[in-house]
Order: sequence, then structure tokens, then C-alpha cells
Amino acid sequence: MPLTGHCLCGAVTYTANVDQPLLTGYDHCDDCQRQSGSTYSLVAVVPKDSLTINGPTKSFAKNGSSGKPVHRIFCSECGSPIAHDPEAAPPIIALKAGTLDTEIKKNLKPDTEIWTAGKLPFCQEKLEHPFEFMPE
Repeated sequence: MPLTGHCLCGAVTYTANVDQPLLTGYDHCDDCQRQSGSTYSLVAVVPKDSLTINGPTKSFAKNGSSGKPVHRIFCSECGSPIAHDPEAAPPIIALKAGTLDTEIKKNLKPDTEIWTAGKLPFCQEKLEHPFEFMPE
């Protein structure tokens, strides 16, 4: 069953033709905190070639820790973040898991945390696979 989702207003929809994400976890980097307006971004990483996005999107690029751009894709109508696409890791893209269809996101099992160096001190949850920065 593919992973499907949409933005808040419904103008942007997407389908990732995979049964499960490659990784599901929390991204604690400062950029994800700012984009999500929260303490971290819940992400579902999928192969980029499995993903089809439909609807009006815009993107904003800013260099990540690798020195290469990270393209942040969002709905141009409502501003919902849809994904971030790091040039340092061309085969993958990280879906903003809060935009997955409700029944799909209810069944996610996050087990990885990245950028724990930026984890806010009041976030007490600890997942099975923590990485201080990006995993190799």
C-alpha cells in the first residue's frame, strides 16, 4: 500500500510507491524546528524516485551542514511543509510525516532521532537510534 498524503488545504497531494518508509524519526535540527514551528520535524524518508507530488508547490533552499542545499518543498497556497530534499543525499527525500493520510501516520513507528545536538532540553522522549548529527 503506497504512502499518500496532502497539505492542509488539499491543493497538494502526493504518493510514495513504497510499503514502508526507509526511516521514520525525529529531526531536531534548527532548520526543521523553524520550518515546523515545533520542537522537531517528524519525517518519513522514502526513495526520491518513488515519490510523485501533484499541485502548486514552492521550494526554499538553504545550505545544510554538508554545505549543500536542502530544498524545502511546501504548498504555495497554505504553506504546509511537504518534504525536504537534501542534495547531499540524492537518492532520498524526507516527507513531513504530519502530512501523511491519517490512518497511515497513526501506524508510524518512529525509531530514529537525528541532530540530537539540537534537541531541546525539555524533549524527554528518547528513541532507539539517536544520532548527534546526520547518520552516515
